[in-house]
Amino acid sequence: MIHQLIFAAPKPGMSVQEFQRYWVEEHAVRYAAKIPQIKRYAVDTTIPQPGENALWSGVAEIWLENEEEQLASLQTPEFLEGARLDEPRWAAFWQSVVLDTDTEVLVQGEPESAVQPGVKLIVLGKRREGMTREEFRRYSRRMHVPMITGLPGVRRFYQSFTRDAWYSVSEPPFDVAYHIWFDDLAAVAAARQAPAMAAVLDDRRHFLNEHYVHTLLVRQHWIIGPEAR
Repeated sequence: MIHQLIFAAPKPGMSVQEFQRYWVEEHAVRYAAKIPQIKRYAVDTTIPQPGENALWSGVAEIWLENEEEQLASLQTPEFLEGARLDEPRWAAFWQSVVLDTDTEVLVQGEPESAVQPGVKLIVLGKRREGMTREEFRRYSRRMHVPMITGLPGVRRFYQSFTRDAWYSVSEPPFDVAYHIWFDDLAAVAAARQAPAMAAVLDDRRHFLNEHYVHTLLVRQHWIIGPEAR
């Protein structure tokens, strides 16, 4: 299953609030959700944080069965005459970043069909110079992941590695996205202040290029799902 992540920002002149409302209530429902190959679809809207100026204001999460289904989706009238034409009405498409990933479930938590944790941290990372993809993924799985699972309040935790096919064309902007769910903003604040978080942040220097680490705090809105259609 391909887990595609699309990071997007509002077009000039549109507020973050208008952008997020249009994405969740208009674009997602009227256009993107009608693409028949999409199995599951969620929109994650960012939550403002003091002192932070995120490059993006939302993330689309799209699940597709395989590469053939993905290619077919880009040739449908629902995409070509619908979702694609609608994008310039609300998104600064030149700022968008797209990643196709393989996602590993590290902390299952409650079933996704049950009550959802309230907020999620998405952390994007690029591997340190001189480190191969294999070394990077091995370090993340063996060393970094146990540190994150040890944070207080983690309700669910997924790790998404950029798919190998992307590296055959060029070096993608990011190698990994971590998805870390918490009950609420208070739980995120407690985790950030915990000694275990200091260890997580310190560990990044061993395998991540700190210049390319981006953190977004978001709420997830299911458009199709969480059960696949």
